[in-house]
Order: sequence, then C-alpha cells, then structure tokens
Amino acid sequence: MQTTDERYLELLSQRFPTKAEAAAELIRLTSELELPKGAEYFFSDVHGEYRAFAHILRNGSGSVRKLIDEALGDALPEQDAQALATLVTYPYGKLEYALAHQADPDAWCVSVLRHLAEVAKHAADALPLSVVDKMLSGPTAQAIDELIAEKGPAKEAYRDAIINTIVDTGEATSYIQDLCFLIQRLTVGRLHIIGDIFDRGPSPDAIMDLLMRYPSVDVQWGNHDIVWMGASLGQRGCIAHVVRNCARYGNLDILADAYGINILPLATFALETYRDDPCTAFGLKSDPGLSPFEAQMSVKIQKAMAIIQFKVEAALIDENPTFGLEGRKLLHRIDWEAGTVMVEGVEYELTDTYFPTVDRADPYALTPEEEAVVAHLEHAFTTSEKLQRHVRFLLESGSLYKICNNNLLLHACVPMNQNGSLEEVDVFGQRCSGKALFDTMQEWVYRAFTSLYPEERKRGRDLMWYMWLGEGSPLFAKSKMATFESYLVAEKSARKENKNAFYKLFEDASSYDAVFDDFGLDRETAHIICGHVPVKVKDGEDPVKVGGRIIYIDGGMSAAYRETTGIAGYTLVSDAHALTLYSHEPYPTKEEVVTKDADIHSHARVVERYDPPRRIADTDAGDDLRNQVADLLRLLDVYNS
Repeated sequence: MQTTDERYLELLSQRFPTKAEAAAELIRLTSELELPKGAEYFFSDVHGEYRAFAHILRNGSGSVRKLIDEALGDALPEQDAQALATLVTYPYGKLEYALAHQADPDAWCVSVLRHLAEVAKHAADALPLSVVDKMLSGPTAQAIDELIAEKGPAKEAYRDAIINTIVDTGEATSYIQDLCFLIQRLTVGRLHIIGDIFDRGPSPDAIMDLLMRYPSVDVQWGNHDIVWMGASLGQRGCIAHVVRNCARYGNLDILADAYGINILPLATFALETYRDDPCTAFGLKSDPGLSPFEAQMSVKIQKAMAIIQFKVEAALIDENPTFGLEGRKLLHRIDWEAGTVMVEGVEYELTDTYFPTVDRADPYALTPEEEAVVAHLEHAFTTSEKLQRHVRFLLESGSLYKICNNNLLLHACVPMNQNGSLEEVDVFGQRCSGKALFDTMQEWVYRAFTSLYPEERKRGRDLMWYMWLGEGSPLFAKSKMATFESYLVAEKSARKENKNAFYKLFEDASSYDAVFDDFGLDRETAHIICGHVPVKVKDGEDPVKVGGRIIYIDGGMSAAYRETTGIAGYTLVSDAHALTLYSHEPYPTKEEVVTKDADIHSHARVVERYDPPRRIADTDAGDDLRNQVADLLRLLDVYNS
C-alpha cells in the first residue's frame, strides 16, 4: 500500500510529468523568493466613504506619484508629473478632459503612452513576469506586454512603432486607460480591510463592489459589518439597527436604491404614527442634502425604528440571559407620570415621552402595525440579491482576525483583564479567551449561515447581534452606550463608554505579551493592527501605541468622525522598505482632481524601517514557496533515482 507521501509525490508528478518541467518550476519558485516583498495596504473604518477610499486606493496613498518620479526622474516638469498621476488615478475623467484641451491630441497621446509604459515597467520590475501577465487581458494585452518588457537601443524603434500605430489606429484611449489600470494594480499588492465597511457613510455598496473586483483582498469583520451580515439573515435586532442607523445619517437610499429594500410600509407607518410629533430627540447626525420632506421622514423613521429596536432587543435579551444585557431593557423602568427613567439606580429625565406604540402594561410587545413592518423588513433583507451577494463575499473573504506576515489584524481588541491576562468569556456555556474566543465566535457566525440545525442558526444569528453592540460584546469591547440612553437621556453620565482593559494598558508593553503569545506571534517583532476607536489626532493622541507594537488606523475616513480625529483617515502601508502610516487631509471634489490635478494631501510617518529590505522570502508567501521548493526537490530525487 502506498504511503501518503508516495501518493502526494505521484499527484505532483502528474502536474510536472518530466524532470525538465519540475526543474523549470523549481527555478521559477526559487528565484521569486529573492524579489522584493509586495506592498500591503491596511484600511479600517471606511464606513461607506467610497469616494475617499477609492481615490486613496487608486493612487496608492501617493505611491503612484512616487512611482512616476522614480521612473521618469527630471524628464517631466512638476505640473506634468502631477497631471500624469491624476490620469493614472482617474483614467476616464482625466483622459476626456485632457484630450479636450490639447492642440495636438495625437502628439499628446504618443507622449503619454511612452510615459505610462515607463512607469508601468518600473512598477512591474519588482514582480515575476507571470504575475504581471495575469494582470493583462483583452486586445491591449500583447502590445502593453511588449511596451513594458526589457528595453534597449535595438528595441527603441520597435516600441516607437507600437505606440505610433496605436495612435494612428485611433485606439490610444483604450491603451492609455489599460496602462493606468495596470499601474494601479501594480501599486497595491495586497489589500487588508480591518473592519467597518458599512454604516454612516453613503456608499458601502460601492465599496463592496470595488472589493469584489479586487484581485487580492481580505476583510476582518467589524461590528458594523457583523450587524449587516446578521440583518441579511433576518435577525430582527440587527435589522432594527441597520434601518435606524441609515435613517439617522440620512442614508435611507442605501436601503432603497442600493439594495432594493422597499421601505414604503415603514415610511407610511412612521409618518402616520408620528405625524404631529417633531421627534426632536431623534435629529439627524448628518444631512447629505435631503429635502425638508426627506429629512422629516428620516427623523420619524428613525424614531419608529428606535422604539421597535427597544422591543425586539428585549425579546433577544430574555432569550439569551448569558449575554448579560438585562440592563438594556429600560421601557419598563419609565415613570410615565414623572417623565423619568431609572438607569443603574439613577433617575434621569427623559428627552421624549411620546411613545404611542408602547403599552405601559406590556411595554415590549410589538403592536400589530409594528409586527407587520418588521416582518416586511425581515423578508426584504433576506431576499435582497445584492445584499446577499455582498454578505457572501464577506463570509468567504473575511474573518474575525487574520495573522499575516507576523501581524495580527483585527477590528477592535482582544479582551483583557486589568492585570494583562486574557479575559474569559462565556459563549453558550463554553468559556474561552484570546484566540480560542475569536475562533469560537467565528465558528458561530459560520453556523448562522450554514448549519443544518435551525436552533444553531438562530444562536449564531443572535450572537451576531450581541457582537455588534459593543456593550458587553467581547470582541468589540469599547462599550457603546445603549440606544435608549443615546436618544432619550440628556445627561452624559448615563452615556459613559467603558472600554476594555485592552485600551487602558498602553503604558506597560509587557501587558500585551499574553496576546502575542496566545496568537503564536513573536512578541518582539509582531504588531497588532486595528481600528474601531477613532484616534483623536487633533488632541495629540498617537495612533502608534506600546512602542509600535499596536497601531490604530481609525483616523476618521468617515465624515462623521472627522471632527473627532481632526484628519480624514489613515492608510498603513507595508512594502519592501518600511511600515509607513499615512494620515490624510479631506478629499477634494472629483472635478477639482480632474481639472486642477488636486489630490488628497497625505503625511507619511515611518513606523518601522526594514534594513535590509524585505524580500518575498521574508513573508508568509515565502514560507509557501519554500514548501513547494522542498516538494519539487523530492520529486527531482525520484526522477534522478
């Protein structure tokens, strides 16, 4: 009987049936180990800000302009170099604008094709030809491949002939656009999204569409992603939050237009129920240019969904006592005559006492009209084709954490006790901490989608609702105020956020040793890269904690947080030479970018310099290549025996 090792070598020999083919693959893999490490880009808390995110991604946080300067040196004046960077970033808009303002469009196309070919070649030099070839497709692929190949005096006329013929045949725009897209892809090697694609901003669906087209991307789920995933399964607490939050930020069109979720029954119910109610406690957090009617509708929908949320959450709390969220049930603690509510033994005055759908004798019961609204939304979320497609991508390309190149990527924190030990959490009777806690909760997320047992699917759904809350949720343990207090209690003392010890021990680097050890990382060289908590840059807060071991990259890409942070987002970039944190200023309009070559101004801070520069051999991909090399060497031994 064959051993497992013998069967494996036999299968490998079917892929490489001759010694020459096995040797050729061995040569390719061994040489790739010596190439520079590809650039990894880390984003967090994008929160629906598609335009800013897409711009930063397209220009590689300024890396495109850097490539142009390296490839062309002094061959281009400053103004022309920036215009070329804009063209690479926005091929369609900039190309149309530039051609309309050229005295000799053909001559301009010839010049631009030459410059783009040089920049693409410079970017491609750090990659194997096989990788670059995979990025080329369609009718332009062969000519572009020739343009970015090794050049020399003997080939100058050949390359010029290619470019001149491209222009003479009227195909210059296609080749210019494809070269620009190639440079974009060459600039960003791997993309890591460390949570919170959804909520607050206007276009999470556009971000999801972009990510699904991206060749190399992973997502670490944030609490705002988890709640949309739960909503897609019809989890009522998650749906209540998602709809209420869209209304709160004036983004109901995300539901109606982006995901085809019909909100007419909800709007009709809210406008009728709260027809004469100003809903002053439910003002919008932002106004993306709504009409007076749209603003009023959003306010009333927000209140309607908040009351529904109080009720459906109470049912979930009763069904899941181990979540420990009894304190979130407050409707039965209202003194209706006094207009006050008791929160943790303290009486607070309510900012709103008009609750026509709340039965004082049974405050958590949904009215028939509310039940009809919730049932309709449940059906709409579970049957939205686009939402289901996006959530399936999150499930397949995402996880609660990822270990990559000696970095631990997670959205928020690893729950800790005040003494630095890992906090144990009860998950349906199983007590676990650290990596085991993440693995257990992630398994329940998968069960919510795939289990054959209805009770397991329900448990998984309910756990996803619990995870997004923040309050008490172990993985996102920046305690969020309860929805009730955030709307209906004015005193800040009732809305205090209590953070997990993970956020409080930054002065003692050794406090985090247990985290690094538990996840199997080198505590001396590894990093934890996370977001979730906006970094108050304007107040002097440093995103780099514990001597560089922990890096927070929530810099307020979401417009709703920019007042808190004082900047417009972070991008962390790890390339062959350094780990660099870029802080961004607000995004100019697309018209300013295209017509004036405006750009996001970014400030670079080197967190760690790599000396010597890192190669593929120094990465996780290098480990995989070495394993393949070892297998091929064994196969060659078989061929030689």
